[in-house]
Amino acid sequence: MKYDTYTLNLRRFDADTNVTTDSDLSAEMKTFYSDYLIDNAAPKLVHDQFGQKQPVAKNGGKTVQFRRYSPLPAATTPLTEGVTPSGRKLTVTGSTADVAQYGDYVELSDMLLLTAVDNNIVQATKLLGAQAGATLDAIVREVVNGGTNVQYADDSVNGRHLLVGGESSGNHYLTVDMVKRAARKLKAMNAEKIDGSYVAIIHPDVAYDLMSDPDWINPSEYAGSKNVFEGEIGKIAGVRFVETSEAKIFTAPDLLSASRTMTVKTQISASTKTVAVTQAISSAEATALAGRKIIIGSTLCEIASASAASAGSATLTLKENISSAAANAVIYPGEAGAKGRAVYSTLILGDNAYGVTEIEGGGLRHITKQLGSAGSGDPLDQRATVGWKATKAAKRLVEEYMVRVETTSTFNG
Repeated sequence: MKYDTYTLNLRRFDADTNVTTDSDLSAEMKTFYSDYLIDNAAPKLVHDQFGQKQPVAKNGGKTVQFRRYSPLPAATTPLTEGVTPSGRKLTVTGSTADVAQYGDYVELSDMLLLTAVDNNIVQATKLLGAQAGATLDAIVREVVNGGTNVQYADDSVNGRHLLVGGESSGNHYLTVDMVKRAARKLKAMNAEKIDGSYVAIIHPDVAYDLMSDPDWINPSEYAGSKNVFEGEIGKIAGVRFVETSEAKIFTAPDLLSASRTMTVKTQISASTKTVAVTQAISSAEATALAGRKIIIGSTLCEIASASAASAGSATLTLKENISSAAANAVIYPGEAGAKGRAVYSTLILGDNAYGVTEIEGGGLRHITKQLGSAGSGDPLDQRATVGWKATKAAKRLVEEYMVRVETTSTFNG
């Protein structure tokens, strides 16, 4: 995106605190800053663009309402000649979400504003816009990825901890068949399409595994009749793909500060909740391990507590029994895939699967506080700030209208 160059008179702001909605700023400056901030936020809002959008109503409280219209049943009763049927009423189901505020700012000194070659207010606004977009998109991403309609690879396994990658064969990388399976689920639930297709939000690491398929179609081959979505990279199996590095990745932190894994010290041959480990565990590590998930063999367990002890003397107490484990068996972190490998979410969506608040009309604001605006808190007029503030909420509306396909990737070990 190309931006015009503007020359700003920094002394224009040597007044009381201004925000972009104040009358103290000229109309051109208000428009410039607001548009510039939003223009730099918009490319990051990949997850935002497919949600049902509702404005943040002024003086409307802290709750926003999204709407779901129930489909009308088939009208299979024949009409009677000359008799008007009773007709139907629309059924609307409301779903609410509480909004919250987010924001950040950059502080600029008077010397920086006076001596710097670059226009630092504009540069700060550019960076803050990108930050705002990434922040608001992450909020939506986390809500949508909390959905209950999950497909683990091709449905050949029934849990995230069983997803394999980096092996000689049998890796759970994204395939066309997996895309077709997810699209079938949406079709079976009569999920409406978005601009004629279902849409997938995908990470670049996962897109690589799919784009080499001979059936992959680039946007240039079909975009003439469609609006291209922000980040759109192509289409396959009737699903259009939008790429973002901010797509959800499920990762598993290291179990210990100096080791990603642990090992079983003594063979387990009878049902037990106690596992002796070879590694030493410090007090801080024992506290951090409580509540962590681990994988022993192919069994996913949760740690209830860990004992802080020297090498060979430490133990883990599990919340559930484990019946067998070999001595020296590796204990992997269990929040992601097999052996702790990262797992990627590819969201395949129908229309109105979730709702979001709009960034315009009060959702996202640019705020400037100029030199001296802090009064006695800045007695020598040395500090100015540029910032943003946004009101945001996201809500899953119809779980059946979105499928989270979890896979591994060629590019992550």
